[in-house]
Amino acid sequence: MDHIQLPDRLSSGKWNLYRGTFLLVVSFIWSALDPLTASAKVQSAADEAVRHVNYAPHALHWKHIPAHSILLKELRSGRVLFEHDTEKRLSPASLTKIMSALVILEKARLDELATVSKNAARAPKTHLRIKVGEVFRLGDLLKAMMMVSANDACLAAVEHVGGDEEQFVTLMNAKAAALGLSDTHFSNGCGFDNPDHYSTAEDLAKLSEVAMRNTTFRNLVKAEREIITPVSGYRAYVLHNTNRLLGRIPGVEGVKTGFTSKAGRCLIAKVSQNGSDLLLVILNSNRRWTTAKSLIDYGFRLTNPIR
Repeated sequence: MDHIQLPDRLSSGKWNLYRGTFLLVVSFIWSALDPLTASAKVQSAADEAVRHVNYAPHALHWKHIPAHSILLKELRSGRVLFEHDTEKRLSPASLTKIMSALVILEKARLDELATVSKNAARAPKTHLRIKVGEVFRLGDLLKAMMMVSANDACLAAVEHVGGDEEQFVTLMNAKAAALGLSDTHFSNGCGFDNPDHYSTAEDLAKLSEVAMRNTTFRNLVKAEREIITPVSGYRAYVLHNTNRLLGRIPGVEGVKTGFTSKAGRCLIAKVSQNGSDLLLVILNSNRRWTTAKSLIDYGFRLTNPIR
């Protein structure tokens, strides 16, 4: 966990404000000597001053950054509101399923029928306990993997679309390359820890932006509750979305949670309020929900200062 070093006699807030003021003063002096570049210099200094004030952890009441990596971005302007180690390669856990879902939506139809294999039924960790030989609509498996991170549903969908998981992972990495995700590599389709399975907050933000342009994907990740039933039987599976922000913070539209012992607790969230669209990525945080709430409030204070 990072420690924020403060000057002996100044708080971080005052220090950042003084630094920003100094930059503006220098810029105005320079503009007097070189009027042709005045506008550009003043704007650059103003942007620098705002950047340092915006990133100050004191504004979020943090003594330490509460995650290994954070990215908070306003999508309409492209403005980064807060960032911490956004290029650090980390285990993405079930955030991986965003890429899996995107590949599935591009390569297959949701009404296709997928049969649960022995391998899929034995998937570890989070699962629905679906049975070997059960047949599901691909769209229902997709709901289970995105809403409750069910690894058995994920593997059943991955195997159906790719033929096997290895071939599906090839499709995932090809898609990552096509999107320019240079710090992302997948070794499995559902997010299990592996040294060769990693991404960054920056890459995951890009991936999420692309995925959220897909109407079907958007509908999947914003649903709070669903019921699915295999076409081969009558047993119903009730799905409750693991994203606790849904229904609790106005404007939350998804996107995905994740957790493994190595990755820690992860979250990607998209929130829209008052004409602003925030995208938040949190990787490896022991308190992702309070951290998310603080960052969302902070982001809207910056983008809607009258609020």
